[in-house]
Amino acid sequence: MAFIDYYKVLGISKTATADEIKKAYRKLARKYHPDLHPDDKEANKRFQEINEANEALSDPEKRKKYDEYGENWKHADQYAEQKRNQGSGYGGGNPFGGSGGGNPFGGGGGGRGYTDSDFGGGDFSDFFSSMFGGGGRSSGRSAPKYKGQDYTAEFQISLTEAYTTHKKTITVNGKNLRITIPAGIADKQVIKLKGQGAAGANGGPAGDLFITINITEDPAMKRLNDDLYLTQEIDLYTAVLGGDVTIETLSGKVKLKVPAETQNGTKVRLKGKGFPVYKKEGEFGNMFVTYQVKIPTGLTSKQKELFEELSKS
Repeated sequence: MAFIDYYKVLGISKTATADEIKKAYRKLARKYHPDLHPDDKEANKRFQEINEANEALSDPEKRKKYDEYGENWKHADQYAEQKRNQGSGYGGGNPFGGSGGGNPFGGGGGGRGYTDSDFGGGDFSDFFSSMFGGGGRSSGRSAPKYKGQDYTAEFQISLTEAYTTHKKTITVNGKNLRITIPAGIADKQVIKLKGQGAAGANGGPAGDLFITINITEDPAMKRLNDDLYLTQEIDLYTAVLGGDVTIETLSGKVKLKVPAETQNGTKVRLKGKGFPVYKKEGEFGNMFVTYQVKIPTGLTSKQKELFEELSKS
C-alpha cells in the first residue's frame, strides 16, 4: 500500500503536542465515523486512515519510530534486530526473504520489494499491525465512545401561546416529538431535549436536540422582559369628562376608570397583568397602558359652534 503521512491525515504539524493530536483525532473520527456514513466507502477509508494515524502518533514510542523510519516504522524493531545480528556475525540476510544485507523491507541489497500479494492479498498495514502488535482492525483495544451529533430546530408560537404552559408536537428528521413549552418563555430562547439527536458511536450517548422558540409579534401589545405595553384609544369626551374603558389583557378583560381631564399620553400601570415570570409559578410582570386621545372628525356645524364657545370661555 502507498505510504500514508500520518501528520497530514490528522491535519497537524510534526511538532504537534499530545493534546493537539488527541483533539485532531477526535474531531476527524467523529466526522468520518461509519455510523454517520454507512454507505460511503471513501468516508470509511478515511476513518481507517485516521485510526491508523492516531495509533502511531498518540503513542510516544511508536511516534518516535515513525519519525525515524517513516513508512517502515512498524517493523523498526525487526530492522534493529537484523543490524545487531549483522554486528555479531549472524546471517545478515533479509528476514523476509531475498539476499544481501540491505533494507529488510525490500528494495536494496539484492532483495526484492514486498507487496500486499506476499501476505495473502491483505492490507500491508494490517499485516504488520498483527505481526508487531500495532492497532488498526487487528488490535483488541476497544474503540473510543463518541456522543452523537446534536440537532437544531426552530419552532414558532404566538405571544398568547407563550403566556401559558402548553404542549406542542414538532417533527425533526421524520420523528414526531411532544414538547412542553413553559409559560413565560422568551423569544429566541432555546429548549434542550437530551438524547434526541443522532445516535452515538461505539455505544456512546446520543446527541441532543436544541429547539429555538420564535415568538411572533402581537399587533396589540409589546413585550419587554416580563412587562407588557399597550396603547388604548379613548375618545375626547371620555378624556375630558371621565368614564370607563375596557382593556383586553392576556388573562382576560379589565375595566378601568378614566379620570376626567385625562391628558393624551397618560400612562397607567396594571400590577400583575403582565407576562408570567419564566419557571416562577404565580409571579407576573406588569402591564402599562398608554391612553391615546382620539380627536373627533366629521363634526356638524352645531358641534363646531360648541367647540368655538368652549375655546372662548
